Amino acid sequence: MEERDLAAGKSTAATCDGWIVFEDEAGQSMTPRARTWGRIGRTPVVRVRGRGSGRVSMAGMTCYKPGRRSRLIYAVREYRGRKDEPKGFGWRDFRDLLIRAHRHLGGPIVLVWDNVRLHLTAGMREFIAANAGWLTVFQLPAYPPDLNPQECIWSLVKRDIGNLAAADLSQITRAVKHRLK
Repeated sequence: MEERDLAAGKSTAATCDGWIVFEDEAGQSMTPRARTWGRIGRTPVVRVRGRGSGRVSMAGMTCYKPGRRSRLIYAVREYRGRKDEPKGFGWRDFRDLLIRAHRHLGGPIVLVWDNVRLHLTAGMREFIAANAGWLTVFQLPAYPPDLNPQECIWSLVKRDIGNLAAADLSQITRAVKHRLK
């Protein structure tokens, strides 16, 4: 997998009549993280039961192709702190999400994503090489939120659920899925 110029991704997608797909991950914990208002000199305090007892991980892809409706393909996973449970997404989960996107979109994919360690694993590199007929990958620089439109989607989702004092993890998961739809 080689790093290429981001502008080349657009022309690559046009050449192969493919979709340009931006991928990113995010997470939301049980602790509310947004700002609120309160009386001067009195800091508002929200008590949350079960704080720290889980996390909702999200992986999403915004998909674009000229003349077609844009698409959002995503996966959501709950982590409840159990020993046998993965804390987030692994490279196989990203592989499965790419396969699902390829089936759903019905064409070649020009994937643009960041340098998260899971994107650079040997298993992921082998998958990309084995599927070079329909998958081309471009790496973004280390932290470029302005270059990835998927970051805007996470911003909107988190803005809406930032003040949610959820009773349990499934309430956060429902809120995330509702906002993604």
